[in-house]
Amino acid sequence: MPVEFISAINVNPSNELNQLGRAAVDLPYFKRYARTLDDYGFDYTLVPYSSAYLDPFTVATAITQYTERVRPIVALRPNTMYPTVAAKQLATLDQLSGGRAVVHFIAGGDDKEQAREGDRLPKAERYARQAEYIEILRQVWTRTAPFDHAGTYYSFDDFVSVVRPVNGTIPVSVGGSSAQAYQVGGALGDIFGLWGEPLAQTREQIDAVRAQARLAGRTDSPRIWVTFRPIIAPTEELAWAKAHQILAVLRGSAGAAQRAFRLGGTQPANVGSQRLLAAAARAEVHDRALWTAPAKATNAAGASTALVGTPETVAAAILDYVDLGAELISIRGYDNLNDVVDYGRHVLPLVRQELAHREATGRRGEIVPLDAGLPAPELAAAGAAS
Repeated sequence: MPVEFISAINVNPSNELNQLGRAAVDLPYFKRYARTLDDYGFDYTLVPYSSAYLDPFTVATAITQYTERVRPIVALRPNTMYPTVAAKQLATLDQLSGGRAVVHFIAGGDDKEQAREGDRLPKAERYARQAEYIEILRQVWTRTAPFDHAGTYYSFDDFVSVVRPVNGTIPVSVGGSSAQAYQVGGALGDIFGLWGEPLAQTREQIDAVRAQARLAGRTDSPRIWVTFRPIIAPTEELAWAKAHQILAVLRGSAGAAQRAFRLGGTQPANVGSQRLLAAAARAEVHDRALWTAPAKATNAAGASTALVGTPETVAAAILDYVDLGAELISIRGYDNLNDVVDYGRHVLPLVRQELAHREATGRRGEIVPLDAGLPAPELAAAGAAS
């Protein structure tokens, strides 16, 4: 299966660099952003979840009405919605989008954030609940007669849904870096999401997920998704200059949190962030182009490692992860809309060109600059159109 690319949706121009701090939807910008993902060849876009943020189901549905091909990945926390309801909402989104819905499960790595919406289960139980939730979704999507369920976390009687996914089911993604995440995702996930760690540690994680798939009796294993924050420029020197300019902004905005951490604050509760900080402690640059300084600057708040260099360097670094077994690559920048355009013009074509060369010849080629960038769509017109 060819490598596919994921971005993250933005509903207004706010980002980590301009620090506008806006939360409300800017509809013309949102339309423009969604259509840019389509125009520049992205396959998916993640619609994130936060207790304080916009409803991802509504945002995902809107994305599908302004695009033709990009697939929204709805981030879902099991504590926020009963599984029978989620199954119908996802199937409805799938029908409205012509079969483009994907769901990404978040068990929850921060007890305080979980408690904001009433979830006080310990982490191990959150993963057990997630497994039960996924099994219920798949039954709702496939069963044609009413059925009962009496589990540890959910119980209902005589339920049936007539709302069916277009292709019979909807891809389920699971993320995480803990043993519980590997177990649930390896057993039940169609996709497993990882943050961008050094190659050796990424290989270990992929092996762990695949081992759990085998233990669960699967003959296949989840497709692997790896996330980076690429920083590109025409030369290596310009790319690193740009990277350090971004780092200065990140350090400024995260300064208070970092000072508290140095004065004895606790490490992040989730294992994924702990692993990114451990990589940053070992070295600032790993492998071909993986830069860990942004993770250190932000206390690894989310996916926060970068790939730095020319488009050729970054494309080669992405292919290093593809060679490990990654089939989905998530790339989002710091200047969101402009970075989507830059990646679509200069990185995605290089990766796809090299993969096509390998398929045609059975040999690896040399990644060389494209003769010319892809023609730029009329972004302003696309944003203004209904």
